[in-house]
Amino acid sequence: MKAKQHLEQSMQDEQIREALNKHWQASAAGDANAEHDIYDDDAICDYPQSGERILGRANLQALRSHHPGKPSGFNVRRILGKGDLWITEYTVTYQGRPAYTVSIMEFRNGKVLHETQYFADPFEAPVWRSQWVQRIA
Repeated sequence: MKAKQHLEQSMQDEQIREALNKHWQASAAGDANAEHDIYDDDAICDYPQSGERILGRANLQALRSHHPGKPSGFNVRRILGKGDLWITEYTVTYQGRPAYTVSIMEFRNGKVLHETQYFADPFEAPVWRSQWVQRIA
C-alpha cells in the first residue's frame, strides 16, 4: 500500500514539475495564455512587498499582460517542492535591472490555488565581510 502511495505521489510531483517548467518557459517567452494555464480559476496571488492581492486567474493574466516593461531576461535558478507546495527561485530582468524573485506556489488538484511572490533588488556586498564569504554570480 505504501509503495503504491509513494508511486502516485512521485507521479503527481513529476506532473507538477513539468507544469512548472512549462509555466516558467511561457513566462520567459511572453506567452500569457500558456503562462497562466497552471492557475486555478480562483487562484490568489500575493505580492507582500507592495501589499497587493490579485484574485482569480483572469485578473492575474490581465495584470501581467499589461505590465509596461516586458521582461528582457528570465532565468530559473532552481525549483524545489513536493506534494502541494513548490518554490521557484528565479531572476527576471526589467529595463536592464534584475529582480531576484521567489515564488511560493500551493497546488490543489494539479493547479495553483495560491502563489506568493517576493521580489528583491540586488545590492553591493559590504567589504567588511569579504573574508568570510565566497562571491557567486
